[in-house]
Amino acid sequence: MSNKQPIWTKSFLNISTSNLFIFIVFYALLTLLPIYVTEELGGSESQAGLIITIFLLSAIIVRPFSGKLIDRFGKKKMLVTSASLFAAASFIYPLVDNYYALLLLRFFHGVWFSIVTTAAGAIAADTIPRERRGEGLGYFAMSMNLAVVTGPFLALTLLQYVSYITIFLVLSTIMVIGVLCTLGVKAIENTEPIPKKKLSFDDLFEIKSFPIAIVGLFVAFSYASVISFISLYAKSIGLLEAAGFFFAVFAVAMLVSRPFTGRMFDLRGPNTVILPAFILFALGLVTLSFTTQAWMLLLAGAFIGLGYGSIVPSFQTLAIQAAPESRSAHATATFFTFFDTGIATGSFVLGIIVTSLGYANLYMILGLFVIGILFFYQWIQKQKSSRKQLQSQINY
Repeated sequence: MSNKQPIWTKSFLNISTSNLFIFIVFYALLTLLPIYVTEELGGSESQAGLIITIFLLSAIIVRPFSGKLIDRFGKKKMLVTSASLFAAASFIYPLVDNYYALLLLRFFHGVWFSIVTTAAGAIAADTIPRERRGEGLGYFAMSMNLAVVTGPFLALTLLQYVSYITIFLVLSTIMVIGVLCTLGVKAIENTEPIPKKKLSFDDLFEIKSFPIAIVGLFVAFSYASVISFISLYAKSIGLLEAAGFFFAVFAVAMLVSRPFTGRMFDLRGPNTVILPAFILFALGLVTLSFTTQAWMLLLAGAFIGLGYGSIVPSFQTLAIQAAPESRSAHATATFFTFFDTGIATGSFVLGIIVTSLGYANLYMILGLFVIGILFFYQWIQKQKSSRKQLQSQINY
């Protein structure tokens, strides 16, 4: 008879479903809005890119404060409030017919995205039994992985049959369901009294999560090349039709591997998952650099799905485990602040670099860069182990 505490509680199902709908809306708009800006609002490609960047910028700015807000007002209250305002912002899109008004809306939308995803991540971590956190957060991450495919597919499919306004309303309705799911979530609130004091560094960041968050930033920087340029790269080599299946293969690889990698993380330690995942991620990027046929593009998608898809939930788990239980929201906020910064920086910097190097060379260099990140991660882990040994000797 198994004594394992369950992961799939009512609360965990609700928070995972809500997170799925949030990210479906996020990825659908990420795909749809650049087309909307150029076709409906008469904007340029650079203006279309800014619509994406401004959203990430507001999320990065607000993310460090979200842990403090969640501590002050409570995880459940901030989850429901931020999800409701995220949904409310979604209903404003059909009313906006001006580019600069859309920019303001995107900034406003990004604020609540930052807070709701931080609250959801913290609540999910608290809901999962500590000894099964690697497995549980892996399952929770599946909601984001499913949205990577579902969001763009939904947006682009609907675009063939209905108007932009109808699509915005469909996405808004999806988000309303997400809000309803948050009502069924039970959160473990911090019962320690919070003294009134000036805003400090600890209110914004969890310093114990910094090392793994920094490694996560470099991983996100590399991954930005995939979400930003894979369609353009596929088009340049005559494989645009196959690019539509790239993220489907990517998601399937993540979903198939998730139950095994999560259990391995908990039972055999993080390195049994993270080290092979880095190698697979690097192999996927290198495969992209050599791609000339559709099957090679899809193979690269599988490698990246297995690799990158295992690294992110593993790192999120490590970031949370590095912090005290009462600081799970701050640890989550810290990790995603660095992660969002990596995506935003990577999209901008690699966009400049690719004009000189070309896509194939860029992916080759990034494959080698990911191996470098692996060595950096191992160095950080050794430093952490050395500090623990030294502390135990001092205590002894």
